[in-house]
Amino acid sequence: MSPSSPALQPNPDPALDPSHQHHHQHVHHATGGVQDVSYTKNTTNEPSIIPDPDPLDNHHRGILEKTGNTKVSDEEKGGSYMTPTGSHQEVETKSHRFGVSYRTLRPFVHAAVFIVFTGWWIAGLILHRYDIGWLIPFLLWLAITLRLITFYVPAKYVLVVPRWIWVRTIARVPGMLPEKARTPLAGLLVAGVYIIGAFASPESQDNTRANRAVSLFGLVVLMAVLYATSRDRSKIPWHTVIVGMLAQFIIALFVLRSQAGFDIFNFISSLAVDLLGFANQGTDFLTEPGYAESSHWFLITVVPAIIFFISFVQLLYYWGILQWFIGKMAIFFFWSMKVSGAEAVVASASPFIGQGESAILIKPFIAHLTMAEIHQIMTSGFATIAGSVLIAYISFGVNPQALVSSCVMSIPASLAISKMRYPETEDTLTSGRVVIPDDEEHRSANALHAFANGAWLGLKVGIMIAGTLLCILALLGLANGLLTWWGHYLNIPELTIQLVLGYLCYPVAFLLGVPREGNNILLVGQLIGTKIVTNEFVAYQALVDPKQPYLDGLSPRSKLIATYALCGFGNIGSLGNQIGVLNQLAPGRSGDVSRVAVSALLAGVLSTLTSASVAGMLVTDQASFLSSAVQAS
Repeated sequence: MSPSSPALQPNPDPALDPSHQHHHQHVHHATGGVQDVSYTKNTTNEPSIIPDPDPLDNHHRGILEKTGNTKVSDEEKGGSYMTPTGSHQEVETKSHRFGVSYRTLRPFVHAAVFIVFTGWWIAGLILHRYDIGWLIPFLLWLAITLRLITFYVPAKYVLVVPRWIWVRTIARVPGMLPEKARTPLAGLLVAGVYIIGAFASPESQDNTRANRAVSLFGLVVLMAVLYATSRDRSKIPWHTVIVGMLAQFIIALFVLRSQAGFDIFNFISSLAVDLLGFANQGTDFLTEPGYAESSHWFLITVVPAIIFFISFVQLLYYWGILQWFIGKMAIFFFWSMKVSGAEAVVASASPFIGQGESAILIKPFIAHLTMAEIHQIMTSGFATIAGSVLIAYISFGVNPQALVSSCVMSIPASLAISKMRYPETEDTLTSGRVVIPDDEEHRSANALHAFANGAWLGLKVGIMIAGTLLCILALLGLANGLLTWWGHYLNIPELTIQLVLGYLCYPVAFLLGVPREGNNILLVGQLIGTKIVTNEFVAYQALVDPKQPYLDGLSPRSKLIATYALCGFGNIGSLGNQIGVLNQLAPGRSGDVSRVAVSALLAGVLSTLTSASVAGMLVTDQASFLSSAVQAS
């Protein structure tokens, strides 16, 4: 800047101040490149307008006073948090032996962990290689080993060899092609992968090549609709779209066509099912032994599992495990799909912590998001379900492998679909970096505090779900009663909301590749319509209810496609939830949120439907999927 130039005025918004950026001093946060996850603190001077959901908070964790702060270390985590100071309260800094001792003995602890898990893996390989299997123990041992290594060696050094191979092989291919031909050729490559993957395998049961062709045609129609209704077709980032659709297909191919993928996702889903058993132990204590296993009450079988799962997630969040995992996933999608850091974080977090909580992860940046970014984070919330309700659906008997794989497939799908529907036309604040802000406001004092807070939050979520279902089902019954009365005068006594929605969504179910025999298309259309108008909870409950026509009236292929098609929060009720959460986080953007909300809902629903279409192309043994779901539940 020349001397004659006017002095630059600092931006009054603290979120734009580079001094508020900091990096945790953890060796697994490598410096430089997209492998680094940035964290922020003190990014706003405004008090939170979100009611504190923590009634169990102890007295010394109150609101920070203006007179100053005292930094107090956390014995259990070796970290620190802020406590209020002033004339009425003095908080002394105490020595915390656990944190200091852990930092001193950490190499020995890690060595012991490595020795124990290595011995466990070798023993399992020798004793149970052919009956239980070796793949899952090996992958667990490999993950733990790599994590221990990255405590001492930055990830960028661990990835030197893979990066060297990538740069000298695949990364060179685009440079060999004319610039204008790169995107069309990449699109043709993805189209070829879809066609070969869909038709290469032999036919089985109702999974004929004709049905797969319908699923493929349906996907093409969905993409054409998105392109035709795009806000700005000239700005569509085709790299993001192509990579997203390819990643979605590869994940489905890995799960539905490979034994290793089936085993891995079956293992993950079995862990989720085991959580139900642990929750049942607590329920039995509150009632009587064996009551939870024999009961079919929603309040007994589903709500306790939700409470326990949310409490467990809060514990993982306190330990930093969940943030670390989400950060690594966000880095991958940020690097591969060229989206902003905020979009990558929310998309990666949505399947784990839900639509509202994932937005809270980027709370300091919501006021500065572009319109396309707001559209994207809402789409990510609508395109998938949260881990808490995932547990509930598994308890219903819904296929756990399909649920888990659909949640993962929704991450790249939601990014691709949203960018087609609402391309980016502005400069983004988090472009070029992955940022996960700290949450000092609601930080727990220790692990027990976090677990107790999670129990309280889980209780509120469980009661909210139960109350919402009660009201929705009652309203649905009222509407069906009125329609049935009205239909008697037209000689249509079976006229119901489900029947009307079935015919409205009939073309959608057909394009997903649902078999045309019997009433399969109509029944799947009814489920999709029910999910959009009410919610996926009601639709999944109807799918597995023996009193409803869906359980016995649908073929195995239709049930699997329906499972994928329903696996998302894309419904009218969630529309209000997301608008409410974002308006609370950034009141100044309430108008922008409302403008893109309906478009984001449409994009989220279409993202979920693309996963169902891809599943319809690739599934070959749907009967085994359904049988494994029954055994798991």
